[in-house]
Amino acid sequence: MALNTSADAPLPVGQVSRLIGGWIDRLGAVWVEGQITQISRRPGAGVVFLTLRDPSHDISVGVTCFRQVFDPIADVVAEGARVVVRAKPEWYAPRGQLSLRATEMKPVGIGELLARLERLKKSLAGEGLFALDRKRPLPFLPQRIGLVTGRASAAERDVLENARRRWPAVRFEVRNVAVQGVSAVAQVVQAVKELDELPDVDVIIVARGGGSVEDLLPFSDEQLVRTVFGCRTPVVSAIGHEPDSPLLDLVADLRASTPTDAAKKVVPDVGEELDRVQLLRDRALRTVRGLIDREERGLAHALARPVMERPHRMVEDREAEVDALVARSRRTLGHLLDRADSELSHTRARVVALSPAATLERGYAVLQRSDGAVVRSPQEVTAGDELRARVAEGEFAVRVAE
Repeated sequence: MALNTSADAPLPVGQVSRLIGGWIDRLGAVWVEGQITQISRRPGAGVVFLTLRDPSHDISVGVTCFRQVFDPIADVVAEGARVVVRAKPEWYAPRGQLSLRATEMKPVGIGELLARLERLKKSLAGEGLFALDRKRPLPFLPQRIGLVTGRASAAERDVLENARRRWPAVRFEVRNVAVQGVSAVAQVVQAVKELDELPDVDVIIVARGGGSVEDLLPFSDEQLVRTVFGCRTPVVSAIGHEPDSPLLDLVADLRASTPTDAAKKVVPDVGEELDRVQLLRDRALRTVRGLIDREERGLAHALARPVMERPHRMVEDREAEVDALVARSRRTLGHLLDRADSELSHTRARVVALSPAATLERGYAVLQRSDGAVVRSPQEVTAGDELRARVAEGEFAVRVAE
């Protein structure tokens, strides 16, 4: 549709609309899947008007078909049902409106829905969205709990009443949304995003009180699954449908079987916690008492030892040993001194016996010349020499006779 236009040479609206219609007329028929959000069947009219919506996105398109195309499935489909339509795009030039002219229409069966969910489940699992190692633990006592559920629903009542019964001080940030139908996915996704952005919300519960497989399809929507996967806040899935598990159960950080079970898993029971505290206190008291009793027994055993009964006994024993060693030392020293004295007496006696004085005592005398030299031979003196005679009692002068 490349056209040469300008502000000075614009195209009329009708021509633009006809050009768009001509381009769309060249398009072939396509198979489209969507959720019916509106059905308009005018009495007597041969055309049925429907609105198809993408369940994962806020996008809708009008569909027209003849009654003979819609009547075969009129009894099995209603607003909210999913259908597959073979249609050709049409452009209504007077209003500038795009629609689809359906030539064939059939509902999406439960088996086919489950098969698609299984394929989506395998695809998301391959991306790691359901990995166990990425699941975060829930806080022990959340300060504020985000709750996404239907307005005035039994699920909302079960969560609020059971949580407050278990912990009266718990606080909630509730977002009431549609939990089935054409707007459920968009509202649930928006509510989860809002709660995830609140800094004081510690955990988010997405709750619904069960339902049919068709009713629970919004909780297996890929957009919702990826939104929960990207949350920084732990998410609890409490859809309450045991036979068929929606994909939200797999991506959530914790799956609860029912909304009541979610309240029990998210909020601790104050009575149980008080009992646990009392049990821990009793255990601590028994431990301390046991420790004290053991130390008292050890102290009593230590005090009963002889060294503690008579602290000076060790000193007295050592004193006796010291006295014995001193006496032994004295005896040994006495023996040594006596033996040394005896040896000294014997040596003195020998010295005295061999000394010159003893010889003089026996009557001998020593002759010395005037220079003090001892006379040992008669040839050493001559007649008339003056000598000195030394005896035991003294000395006297003598002269050598001729």
